[in-house]
Amino acid sequence: MAAEGAGKRALITGLSGFTGHYVAQELRAAGYQVFGTTTPGHAAGDGDRAGEFAVDLLDRAGLAAVVQQVQPDVVAHLAAIAFVAHGDVDQIYRVNVVGTRNLLDALSALEKKPSAVLLASSANVYGNTDVGVIAEDVPAAPANDYAVSKLSMEYMARLWQDKLPLVVVRPFNYTGVGQHENFLLPKIVSHFRRQAADIELGNLHVWRDFSDVRMVAQSYRKLLAVPAAIGQTVNICSGHGYSLGEALDMMADIAGYRINVHVNPAFVRANEVVRLVGDNRRLAAVTGAIETVPLAETLRWMYMA
Repeated sequence: MAAEGAGKRALITGLSGFTGHYVAQELRAAGYQVFGTTTPGHAAGDGDRAGEFAVDLLDRAGLAAVVQQVQPDVVAHLAAIAFVAHGDVDQIYRVNVVGTRNLLDALSALEKKPSAVLLASSANVYGNTDVGVIAEDVPAAPANDYAVSKLSMEYMARLWQDKLPLVVVRPFNYTGVGQHENFLLPKIVSHFRRQAADIELGNLHVWRDFSDVRMVAQSYRKLLAVPAAIGQTVNICSGHGYSLGEALDMMADIAGYRINVHVNPAFVRANEVVRLVGDNRRLAAVTGAIETVPLAETLRWMYMA
């Protein structure tokens, strides 16, 4: 694998984010020289500091200067407002749509274009659908501002499809060590780690396709390296849905006790997507066999970290 990125330069936007850290590790292991952008005031982890540029995606001139300096061979655009319940709706749209536009504009101005530009959208664009397992051709029906912003980003990016080799990914839920506790599974794991007797959650009747962040990072690396990925929209998922109750049962087995669950109405989202389970056959067709990680193994990794 080390020869895959030998002599190549990779740019990751959102290097200091949860996913950015793992994608950087994956690309370095594949031989790439990794560079990344971070939000000013939010430095990357110690292992990611080399090649780090603190620049706001909304700073069009500053971002263009970074792109010109890095001259990337591949780009993984991960920087975004990624929390569905983020309180600043204006910021969601500015970062996720305008910030992406600024990046694409800067990349298209390069004399030597990257060989692949991966844009991280979201499976939230599918919204509530009656389809049991969601393939990429299921019509989008976004049910919240975060999902609308991501679908808007996809449509906006089409303006560059003749200028840049774009790959759009729609990751379903994923988790792992380092994810913030305002996300569901890290919150649950944290409560069990500190032996809490009780936990407050929102809607208990939801099903999600939870993947391991390490599998997601590996999939992104493969998609950046495979010419067949260019022009594709690809689900990143395990293909298996888990109920919230199943996740709680797994954690009870790992921790050796059961936690008392209380529904807090304040945590119940309006327009909650009830079931979100993906079809990963296109991903497998493009990248080859997918090394999925059982959810119980991911939870154990998080619990023992």
